[in-house]
Amino acid sequence: IDEQISIRGGFLPPHCPVTVWARMHSDEGDLWEAFAHYNTNASVSSDASVGGSYVGCEPMGLFWGMQPAPGGREGLRLRKRNVETPFVVRISLLEGHVSPGEGQTTELAAVTAERWYLTPGVKRTEIRQNGIVGTLFIPPGPGPFPAMLDMWGMGGGLPEYRASLFASRGYASLSLAYIGHKDLPGRPNCLTVGDSYFKAAFQLLQDHPQVVSDRVGIIGLCFGCYLTLRIAVQTGVKVGHRSSCLILYLAAGKSHLFTRLSYPGAGHLIEPPYAPNVRESMWTYKPKKLFTMWGGHPAPHAAAQEDVWKKILDFMETNLRINAQHFVHNSL
Repeated sequence: IDEQISIRGGFLPPHCPVTVWARMHSDEGDLWEAFAHYNTNASVSSDASVGGSYVGCEPMGLFWGMQPAPGGREGLRLRKRNVETPFVVRISLLEGHVSPGEGQTTELAAVTAERWYLTPGVKRTEIRQNGIVGTLFIPPGPGPFPAMLDMWGMGGGLPEYRASLFASRGYASLSLAYIGHKDLPGRPNCLTVGDSYFKAAFQLLQDHPQVVSDRVGIIGLCFGCYLTLRIAVQTGVKVGHRSSCLILYLAAGKSHLFTRLSYPGAGHLIEPPYAPNVRESMWTYKPKKLFTMWGGHPAPHAAAQEDVWKKILDFMETNLRINAQHFVHNSL
């Protein structure tokens, strides 16, 4: 799902207006869509859209430009709930420049694309061990592998899609639940685990026979940023101690150990590349339902996500495969 695909429509008369339309259903059954207007033969990778969900040449605009279809539920956020199935995207070539809600249109051609987080051979294992709740992904091959501990924000649950994508890139990955999961102790919306829980999860990765114990990194989003830094803290160390922990810090808005990247126009929710920008979504805090504003604009947010992902993978490659040092990655 982090790779670009080529979309082309040909054999059309000169100056023929067409619309390229992408539609798919989320795992919850909601319809998401994006569309772009072109004139005559359309190559999404090299031609400029003149209208629709985006304008200009955007090879993956039909994916990051997706929004809930008109008439759908409000406050949606597109997230893969079941990484063992793909997103199935139907891409249609329509006659004329059309927009949602315009009624019947003539479909000239169509194709279906599957977008996977899991590469073939990745092993998925649910972890319920010594109180730890998570999902472990092991790449195909003999190993052992460098590894990542993956933590999300206070929205809770157990998102697996980023960890599964890391495993598809050759890193053993543990997606860790710490709030809002049925198998955790205490009230659903309360943080009831402490430092020992997170450090035990880190230790679980280190002790796994398919993991290189001194090449384990941590990645966090939102409140997970705080947790990644907290896990990396060593108790009993004087304040003046110089850290040897390599950090990549991403902000939506340098020393050799601390690299900060800022992306003006991006929103709070930095996802793997080509995911749609969600400016607001429903936050359920029973009995209330609240709208949370995440910010960002679609095009700069998409560019940020693509660049961030490349830098994350480069950072991991350098510091987990080449150098044998722990590191922390944070994304605000």
